[in-house]
Amino acid sequence: MRNRLLPGAATALALFAGVRLAGIAAIVLANHLSGRPALRSLAHSWDSRWYLHIAEFGYGTRAHVLASTGAVQRDWAFFPLYPGLIRALSTVLPLSPGAAALLIAWSAAGVAAYGIYAIGRLLYGRAVATALVGLWACLPHSVVLGIAYTEPLLTALAAWSLYAVLRDRWLWAGVLAALAGLSRPTGFAVAGAVCAAAGWEIAGRRGRVPSGLWWGAVIAPLGWVGFVLWVGDRTGDLLGGYFTVQRAWDSRFDFGAGSLHFLKSLLLHGGRIVYPLALVVVATAVVLFCLLCADRAPLPLVVYAGILLLITICGSGPYASKPRFLVPAFPLLLPLALACGRSWRVRPRNVLLPGGALALTSVAYGTYLMTGGHTPL
Repeated sequence: MRNRLLPGAATALALFAGVRLAGIAAIVLANHLSGRPALRSLAHSWDSRWYLHIAEFGYGTRAHVLASTGAVQRDWAFFPLYPGLIRALSTVLPLSPGAAALLIAWSAAGVAAYGIYAIGRLLYGRAVATALVGLWACLPHSVVLGIAYTEPLLTALAAWSLYAVLRDRWLWAGVLAALAGLSRPTGFAVAGAVCAAAGWEIAGRRGRVPSGLWWGAVIAPLGWVGFVLWVGDRTGDLLGGYFTVQRAWDSRFDFGAGSLHFLKSLLLHGGRIVYPLALVVVATAVVLFCLLCADRAPLPLVVYAGILLLITICGSGPYASKPRFLVPAFPLLLPLALACGRSWRVRPRNVLLPGGALALTSVAYGTYLMTGGHTPL
């Protein structure tokens, strides 16, 4: 087992850390200047409060009734891996649940960046891998990688599961996919990618198929399916209970009806900057997915990114949150990373100047979302 980083990874990780630490510092400074607690918003914003409550008190201990509809929002909508890790870490170390949540999120973000680099380097070399990590750090909503949310954890598990698939390490791929399925509702995208790649591999093989391949495909969906069935059992509706819980949060697969309604409302009435930018991010993701397919990227990367994109477009819920759902979809950035890699070999300045501007924009916009956006992330 290797005890050192992959060649070139230190540069990519330093780039990632620099951008995201700048983002955290900007939020802390903005909070200080406005008289708010400097770090509290990082660990106690929106969904973070639900994860912390589950970590401290367990499931079935918190509900919120919407005055507008009477719907009862329950903590069963939140998947268990992150609050479980928070509880474990705050039990063994002298940390508050909020501090433990941030430590886990920040560590997972670093592990995810390394996994993204490993995939990029395996497929296209150091330059593209470094660009891929840098682009992921500079996404408009990459501020979510520095707060107590589950996107860093999902991305870390997804990246290394997909890397394991690309290296034919099927058992590892299945186990990591199962854990990803316990991290977020969209975690089943990892299992979908593993199973699709396994099915393609089985269909293409002539002769005996390794047992590890079969086991990886079987294990991959167990985390997501297990939690969905557990919630169903708790609600008294084994197969439908989880989806009933999610509907109370206005989270369901509506085949894009909600997105079309949002687009109509935005065109007729306008809205704060977060709404048109969210539309631009989602539209750009569609274009990048088409380019990813045109570049003939490996099947597991295409399936994983495609499932996340499909859920984002065809799922209901607040449109302002949709760019956050796409943060784990790092394979969408591969076409841009390939272009950056080609430009770097010809003229590095053509990459450094736009990259610096992109990083500053990401830091500024993330600070706005956390301190002045007044829209749940």
